Amino acid sequence: MVIDTFPDREIIVKGKPFLYFGGTAYLGLATHSGFQNNVISGMKKWGTAYGSSRNANIKLAIFDEAEKLIAKLIKAEAAVTYSSGTLAGKLVVEYLSKSENTFYHYPKTHPAILQNKSLPLFVNEKLHPNLLNNTAENIVITADAFLGLEVTPTSFEFLNDIPSNKKITLVIDESHSLGIVGIYIEGIFNAISNKNLVRKIMVSSLGKALGISGGIAASDKNFIDSLKTEPDFISSSSISPAYLEAFMLSQDIIKAQQKKLQVNLEFLFDGFHLNSDFKYNKNYPVIYCEDEKIFENLYERGIIITNFKYPTYKKEMCRIVITPNHTKNDLIKLKECLIAFNRNS
Repeated sequence: MVIDTFPDREIIVKGKPFLYFGGTAYLGLATHSGFQNNVISGMKKWGTAYGSSRNANIKLAIFDEAEKLIAKLIKAEAAVTYSSGTLAGKLVVEYLSKSENTFYHYPKTHPAILQNKSLPLFVNEKLHPNLLNNTAENIVITADAFLGLEVTPTSFEFLNDIPSNKKITLVIDESHSLGIVGIYIEGIFNAISNKNLVRKIMVSSLGKALGISGGIAASDKNFIDSLKTEPDFISSSSISPAYLEAFMLSQDIIKAQQKKLQVNLEFLFDGFHLNSDFKYNKNYPVIYCEDEKIFENLYERGIIITNFKYPTYKKEMCRIVITPNHTKNDLIKLKECLIAFNRNS
């Protein structure tokens, strides 16, 4: 489906209006008038884009200010922004690949943090045997904070089963948790701890919940400072400083949208019961359905959801997303349609 306007709570397809419960704009910021005005203010101050190197002799103050704020909010020592979340992930993995690290990946890890020689973390539902041997080594484990098709955070209890001769660097992708899980925009980064962890690194898109076209990496200051000396960072274009200005100006807007989202989730999930074809969590704004017929069924009832083949999944993704911008009537209709489909499936 090709459309001519940005999809909010409603979408127009071939001249016909549909309710839209898809995408990844979890806080509805992309169409929020106050947030848009802050983006415009940012553009007037910092221009539409910044094509110079971040390491050039002239440096824009907004980068340092925004990165310090984001690091503080997610409780990391330091952070650095990139033009996309995918670039942030790839450059972190590329940097770690220069050292003698053995890589392991959690099932269904996002391609952005999937190293080309990475080994599966689990074999036959048990930790990879190499993780349990007596070899002392440095390892990197990559994982998504929230896997696609899941509505609860990834459990990192498996770290407790890895012996102390393995020194672990953990890279987590928070693209689907930053801004909607944890305190304010904290995500789950700060909550993960283990005696064998020598370093935690968070990467994330900022273009989902936070409505900013860009990405971020966060960790200890030494690691982030090292990333800033990498040739690909020095030579690549940055995130637009106007978006970082908008983020700085929009703290109250983000908090208000989070509260509206929680109200919508409480309203939708009150007395809500569906069968095992559905995965949902009353504190997370996504519902997954494993029955691919759900897309056509909802489409016929005037609702469009996310439906496409994702690289790391065997079946098409059927994803229903709730935002603060949906009205109670929108949610009532969605609820009625889902219950009816559930009853007839």
